Amino acid sequence: MSIPPPPGPQQPQGPYQQGQFPPGAQPYPPYRPWAQGYTPYNRPAPVNGLAVASLVLGILCCVPGLGLLLGLIALGQIRKNGERGRSMAVYGSVLSTLGLVLWALVLSTGAASDFWDGVKDSARDNGSAYTLAKGECFDSPSGSLEGEAYDVDKVPCAGEHDGEVFASFKMSGYDSYPGDRKVTDLADTRCWSLRYDYAMDAWAVPDDVDVYYLTPTRDSWGLGDREITCVFGNTDEKASLTGSVRNDARTLDADQLAYLNAVNIANRALDSQPVDSPDDDLQANTRWAARLSDAFTRQAAQLRAHDWPSGAQAPVTAVARQVESIRKEWEKAAKATDADAFYASYDRAMTLSTTGRSVTARKALGLATTPPPDGETGGGGDGGGDSSDIQV
Repeated sequence: MSIPPPPGPQQPQGPYQQGQFPPGAQPYPPYRPWAQGYTPYNRPAPVNGLAVASLVLGILCCVPGLGLLLGLIALGQIRKNGERGRSMAVYGSVLSTLGLVLWALVLSTGAASDFWDGVKDSARDNGSAYTLAKGECFDSPSGSLEGEAYDVDKVPCAGEHDGEVFASFKMSGYDSYPGDRKVTDLADTRCWSLRYDYAMDAWAVPDDVDVYYLTPTRDSWGLGDREITCVFGNTDEKASLTGSVRNDARTLDADQLAYLNAVNIANRALDSQPVDSPDDDLQANTRWAARLSDAFTRQAAQLRAHDWPSGAQAPVTAVARQVESIRKEWEKAAKATDADAFYASYDRAMTLSTTGRSVTARKALGLATTPPPDGETGGGGDGGGDSSDIQV
């Protein structure tokens, strides 16, 4: 539809029919209507999103390979679509390339390993559960030695504390995480044996103190954690330890050390008792009895070999005679051909393992004279018990 021009001084005024013009007048070109979405101003070309992403990754240097790839794709899209962002794509590609070179240099020189070691060292300095040393005491954030813990707080052993470290060792021989059961079994076996190096006189350890351990978890194993930490803790979750339970060469004299070293030979052998009963696995139990027979033989020999003080000579000699009698019963148990014969020798050995002679010898040597609770004695008066564990 054409629209007539407005009347002006050089144009005659008057009504004209639609589409008609005065003679000699040239019609104005029609106005172009604005369609929906049309704007009379030119829009700028959009910025390529991949170019932006490439620049960000190049600056952060976190994933340089991806930053370079996105930059190259962005340059191709910009050439094809006329989008903006070419400079960002170029800078992102260059920075990502430099990042790749830097990462290659770090890996080739071992700097990555040094960096991770530094992270772990920092964790140690801040009380990581993996780095507790023998003789250190700590509090668990939960107040319990059960479950999992990510860190602990080191505290003086003189005051109240949740746990006291008496040993630690690293697991070896496993390329991948061996499983919770395997880790726990190893921790239980080794920690029970190692406790005698720290608390040599088991009679001096309070009745409410038991063995616990800090072990790797599947997640911490992937970060290089292989350490098992053996800990003394209170069996009552609401109670704490007060003071150190340590008694070793730092606090004991030569005669006390000689006696306890001899006694703990048998104690370590007693701790290796099989899980299955003689009815279920007679062979495992006879092998255990053979180890005990050998241990009591060495214990008696050491008790007789030491030059004891005059006041302790007679009671220690009496203990040595008792140990020899116990050894004979374990020797019979090692030769048992059925469970009944094993039990008969076992019962006689337990009957002979009374603590009377041990108490007299201990009193003469200035050692603790109160035996552990029933069920935890044997071979001179020391024994084991149940244990629990804590994971990180």
